[in-house]
Amino acid sequence: MYHISGMKRPRGGSGMLTQALARMIEAHGGQIITDTPVTRLLVEHGRVVGAQTERGERITASRAVVSGAHIHTTTRMLGDHAPSTMRDRVQKARIGNGFGMIVRMATTELPDYSALPGANMPHHIGMQFMCPDLGYLERAYADYLRGEPSRDPAIIAMTWSASDPTLAPSGNHVVFIWAQYTPYELASGENWDALADAIGDRLLAKLREYAPNMTPDKVIGRLVETPLYLERELGLLRGNVMHLEMSIDQMFMLRPTLGMSEYKAPLPGLYLTGASTHPGGGIMGAAGRNAAAAVLRDLA
Repeated sequence: MYHISGMKRPRGGSGMLTQALARMIEAHGGQIITDTPVTRLLVEHGRVVGAQTERGERITASRAVVSGAHIHTTTRMLGDHAPSTMRDRVQKARIGNGFGMIVRMATTELPDYSALPGANMPHHIGMQFMCPDLGYLERAYADYLRGEPSRDPAIIAMTWSASDPTLAPSGNHVVFIWAQYTPYELASGENWDALADAIGDRLLAKLREYAPNMTPDKVIGRLVETPLYLERELGLLRGNVMHLEMSIDQMFMLRPTLGMSEYKAPLPGLYLTGASTHPGGGIMGAAGRNAAAAVLRDLA
């Protein structure tokens, strides 16, 4: 699809897309409430009518409640109101043991690759995948299956400031490193908070094998987002950015589970979207559009 239509990216980063959506909602009279964790969904007479926040506030909706949270989280917030079939099926929906992590860096340079030297090259506009061969990828995955961060991870470098200068001050750049594979639960029993910096160093060293200029002194600052960080800060259970494993038995009409693939929960008034629903995670907005269509059909 991208080869035909081309790749689009909001100027200022992906966060600008959410800001534009927020302005559109407010322009239509909507209200956005942030920094307000929801603890449970409100059910009256068998219908989901709203949500209760951590502070005990009740926010109700007269026509529809849409949850973009993880399907396990949504089910938990329903409590005893969740039908037994829903609880059973969601419990069987596999989250997996994470699969990746990311290091976000502010740098003074873009990676200068030995294989294709130069600054601000065409490849800097796209994602740069470093994986010498299939055997390398299989070894990285084998480490993951043993509950170990891959010793030689397959990495993707993302250098979006090459195409969008607004992301960094003049002369500087942003460089992100996504690494596969990275288990949430470690066989060693170690805690990710204690390992984060060491694994972040490992990923930078791996990038440096291909771009020797990426030495630690080129890094102005960094944020290491481990699987535990992704769960704690973003609600991505077990660090899975796709919510559920993207296996064939959890795709299409089976996502998130059988009977809930049409963006509706078994309880009236509750609709589902987000990475737990088809077609999974990403910033293409497909799950949100499909959920909106389901709501509009029911309200028509």
